[in-house]
Formats: sequence, C-alpha cells, structure tokens
Amino acid sequence: MTETAALADALWRATVYASVCQIHLRDNVLLSQPLTGEHVKERPSGHWGTVPGTAWALSHVVLAAGQLDRRVDLVPLIGAGHAGVVQLAASWVTGELGKVRSPFSPDAEGLRQLSQAFPDVDDFGSEITPALPAGGFLGGRLGGCLPFAQGAALDDPGRVVVPIIGDGECETPTTAASWLGQSALDGALVLPIVHVNGFRMGDRSLLGAMNDNELHAYFNGLGWAVRLVHVVTGSPQEHTDFQLALWDALERTLLGRRTALVLRCVKGWGGPTSLGGNALLGTPGLHKTPLVTPRTDPEQLARLEYWLASYRPADLFDADGRARGELAEAVATARWRSLVPAQRPDPEVKTLSYQQASTFSEAVTKVVTKHASRGDFRVFSPDELSSNQLPGLVGERWTHELLAEEVLLEWLAGWTASGRRGVVVSYEAFAPLFTSGLVSHIKQRRMVGARSLPSLNLLLTSYGWHNVHSHGDPSLATTLLGLQVPAVRVLTPADPTRTATALDGAFDSVGNVNLIVAGKHTRTAHPTTTIEEEHERGLAIWPHLSDDSEPDLTIVTAGDIPAAVAADAVDHVREHHGCRIRVVNLLDLTVLGSPQVSGRGLSDGEIDHYLGTHAPVLILTLGHPAAVWGLLAGRLRRPVDIIGWQEPPGPLPQRFLAHALSMDRAGVERAASLLLGSREVVR
Repeated sequence: MTETAALADALWRATVYASVCQIHLRDNVLLSQPLTGEHVKERPSGHWGTVPGTAWALSHVVLAAGQLDRRVDLVPLIGAGHAGVVQLAASWVTGELGKVRSPFSPDAEGLRQLSQAFPDVDDFGSEITPALPAGGFLGGRLGGCLPFAQGAALDDPGRVVVPIIGDGECETPTTAASWLGQSALDGALVLPIVHVNGFRMGDRSLLGAMNDNELHAYFNGLGWAVRLVHVVTGSPQEHTDFQLALWDALERTLLGRRTALVLRCVKGWGGPTSLGGNALLGTPGLHKTPLVTPRTDPEQLARLEYWLASYRPADLFDADGRARGELAEAVATARWRSLVPAQRPDPEVKTLSYQQASTFSEAVTKVVTKHASRGDFRVFSPDELSSNQLPGLVGERWTHELLAEEVLLEWLAGWTASGRRGVVVSYEAFAPLFTSGLVSHIKQRRMVGARSLPSLNLLLTSYGWHNVHSHGDPSLATTLLGLQVPAVRVLTPADPTRTATALDGAFDSVGNVNLIVAGKHTRTAHPTTTIEEEHERGLAIWPHLSDDSEPDLTIVTAGDIPAAVAADAVDHVREHHGCRIRVVNLLDLTVLGSPQVSGRGLSDGEIDHYLGTHAPVLILTLGHPAAVWGLLAGRLRRPVDIIGWQEPPGPLPQRFLAHALSMDRAGVERAASLLLGSREVVR
C-alpha cells in the first residue's frame, strides 16, 4: 500500500467509526471499556447504507486536494442528503466541525457530545448542511448534485468539482440528462464519483444490476469514459487501486476528457452481515442501521461492539480521542476545498433607468447584454429563447440552452453558488418543473452556515393567457408565494420598461429568489413617473388612472395584461357608477403578505395609504387567485374580489379565454358592481 493509500485508510476508518458512533452510542465512544446497554441510545436511528462508500470517496478526495496544494482546487459535493452523518463524522475527524461548534471538538468528549446530539444536531440536523465541508449541495431531493456541480465548475479552470452521487440518484431524470448536458458546457471541469452499492432504498438499482461491461457501455454511450474500482473489504490494495484511478480520472478531466470514477461496492459493507439468522449484507436491510434495539438485545449489542471494534479505534485515537499515527498525518494532509466565490466584478453604481423600452425583446436583450458584458453572467434556457422573442441572445458564449428545466435550474444554482450571476428564461407553463429544486435551494440558503450568494433569477414568459390550452400553468408562482419566505419575490412588471427595470435590479441583488413574470407580446407603455416607488416598495398608485380623493373602489393590477385591462375598464366603471376609483400597480406580489411573515409586507398604515381607508378592493392578477387570497389572509378587513387564472374547461381561443376568466372590461365591470354594491356607495 502506498503512503497516501495508508493515510486514506486511516481517514476512512475514522470517518466510518465516528458515523457508527453517532447512530448508536451515547457514551464510551472510544470503546475504552466493554460496551454495555447503558452506552447505547434507546432508539438508534440513522442511514447506514451510504456511509462506507461516501466516506471512502471523501477520504481520497480531500487527501488528493491536499497533495495538489492549490495547483487546482478539488471540491467535493455530497449528493445524498442521507449522508449527513458522514459529513458530520468527516468534519469532526478533521477538526472542521469543532471550528464552528466548539462542543464538538476533535477528541473523545467532542465525539461523545456529537453522538448524543445526533440525529437532532442543533442547526444542522442529520442531513447535509452548508455549514460544513462538502455541503455546497443540500441533497435530500435526489438528482441535482451532478448538474449543480457542472454549473459551479463552469468557466473556472482552477477548479474541479467532484460530485459524489449514488446509483439510485442516477435513475432520476435530472442526473440522467446531465451526463448528456455536459457537452453543452465548455470548460466545466467535473469529475463525478458514482457510488454503485447496488441498491436504492428498497430494491436493486438499475446500475447495480449491470455488470462491469454494461456499466462501461452505458457511460461510454453518454460520452463519458469510466474508471471503475471494486471495493469489497476496504483492503490496502483496494485503497491503492482507487487512489490510482482517482488521479488518472483527474488528469483526464483537466485535459477536458469527460471521465467518471465508479466505486463499485456492496451496500452497507463493514456493517452486520446478518441478524437473527437473516442475511443483511447486499440487501436493502442495511439502508438504515439494522441494530435498532442493542440496548436491550444482547445479540445486537454484541454485533455493535464487534462492528465498532473492526475499525481498530485504538490505532486511530489516543486515550483522549485525538488523532494519532497515520490518522494524525492524514488530518494534517487533507484539505477541504469549497465553492469560495470567484472574484466578482464590483456592481455598477446603479440608478434606476427610465429609458422607454417598446417591446419585451428590446427590454430583456438590452439588460441581459449589459450584465453579460461584465463577464460573470450566464443565461440558461430550455431551447426557447427564439420562441420567447429573444433571438439576440441565441448563440452567445454566455448562453446555454438544454431541453431539461431541472438541469438548467441546477446549472444556475451551481453557477451562483460560486458567486456569479445569471437567469433562467422559460415558459411559465413548464416552470413547475423547477419547483422541487427551487424549494430545496431556498431551504439551503436559509440554513445556518449558508453564505450570502447572488440571487436565483427566473424570467417566465409565454404564459397561458396568450398560449394554447396545454401551456397554461402559473403553479410555480403560487408555490413560491405560499412559502412566505422573506427572500422570495414574485415580480409582475406591467410593461417592457418595467420589465427592464425589474430585471436590472434582480440581476444585481443578493440572497433572493426573484421570479419575474412578463409577457413576450406586451407593447403597452404606461407612464414611468411611479417606477422608482414600484421598484423600492413593490407598488404605487397610478395617478393617471386615479381620482385624487379617497376612493370608493380600488383596483390593484399585477402584471401586464391586468394593467392593460384595468386601464381599459376604469373610465367605464367610473362613468357608470359615478364613483371615485384608485388604480394601484403592484410590481411585487409578496408585499400583500403579512410584514411579520414576509418582511416586505404592507403595514396597516401602508394598506390605508395605498388602498384607501374603506374602499373595497378588486385585484387583477396573472396567476391563481388562491395565491393572493393566501397572502391577504383576511388582513384587508373590507370586501375583496380577485380576478386571475383559473383552469379553463378545455381549449379556448384567446379572446374567449379572457372573457371566460373575467379578465376583460366586462369582467372588471361585473366585479366592480358587486363590490360597490356591497358597500352601498353607488350613487
């Protein structure tokens, strides 16, 4: 065994040992005395099956990173959320955990405290956390780690990102499309380690059912070379073989040759091979720990003690639980590289621009091109830029198109995780495909230890009001508004100039998820005098459509079509009912939420200022009325009606669709009559 392989073996054994301790023990973490029921948790809980292989890959990667000495940064990412126990263990062994949580120091007391805390570790829980090494990708939602790594590695020749992904994860459409998608990303240095342990959570994986030749053929067909290593017992020779394969795959990756390193092992190897006469090794029975009652079951207690002792902790730790011998050398050699933001150009000193844009195409193209000229901006789109009337963006080196929305979102997330800026442009109807990934990234960005990153920006257009029956679905906006997370903003600009202003602000913002919904057909232009207030506060009274005095009716518009419909209807309503009307344009839907929840919500005083003190309110929105009702939550304490998207019974011509959903002058007049009647203000 080479010296590095010996160090990897020590680091691997220590990481796996600490993982098993976390799952099962509450005391006697060094096995300094015979194990008894008092040393064991009452209800051990945790995922074991992924531990040995994930720890193996991590140990070799961080040692290689140390030996590279920053000639190139080797950045590991853990794809499986269930591998959080490995992340905690590896961070404890190398001292990284103690740096951010002093009670978990790299000694016996630190391991005892960590084991007692797991799985409910304060702020961290039991899954992957961004506060610790290899936690750049949250996991828990399988499939995104490979494309996230591709986005993070894009256009950064000094960084190789190493996503550690499982064979079950490779069955997800997101991962499957990413192998092909790599060819659309020139200069993204990614070295995937595919952990093939043979099983998903409950049954054999598709890759696990393949023989070695079939695995080679599969990856070769997708354009990837394969370096495949079998690990059966964790022997010195297996460490050497893996080390050599890792360096070979790394050299090929640096030369621009797509290469995957396949770690082929047995699920849960090193753990109990059987229990109660039933075989466990190589079955789904080792997905979680099978030893759930060792405190009271003598057989399970004996199995646990044997299991822990197999990692030879006395060779790894001194009497105080600190690293010794080869483990101490391994810890000194290992380096955790992270997605430290690339050097980012300083944002321009910005003032809001009121330059009139006459079309959606003009507005978006100008703003995107300006930001792309700074060198840290990317556009991702599912083959729809031309269809979305953005032909000027097609073919630019900073534009990437792939017909896989989930992959595009992860490319954007990885790109921004390294401190750079970008946007996904898509049809609104297909945007629900982003939902799971977007919610996961929102969760991660709110966790303890998450860095402040450039915002995730999504521009949705080609919505259902102007499209065929199958292309109408504003569900993504509904979901994001339902989260009521302060970082989420749902922007509905009323015209191209406002679209340009919203995008310009979103692209330079930090820490947000900005969903901009804008029509590609819009040519209507509204006065620009209120744009600054709309941008800063999220809404503004439109004086050109409003009476000066206290209103009898307030019409709130959210989006280009609602603004145009209100502008068309307001004089007719005013003339027919002889009432005072105020029109409020809403740029940011989230301001309708409670200020105690969303942060940007209107206070009671602001509600009276913008909507009037007593006027009933009619809201016109591009999206689902239910999303707005959820934000309001009864706060207005006055009659309210909402006109918005409802699922039509079948295909309808566009002119009939608007009428059927009351998004026209007649619909506004009907709703206004009912609201005015409810307050008896009709004269």
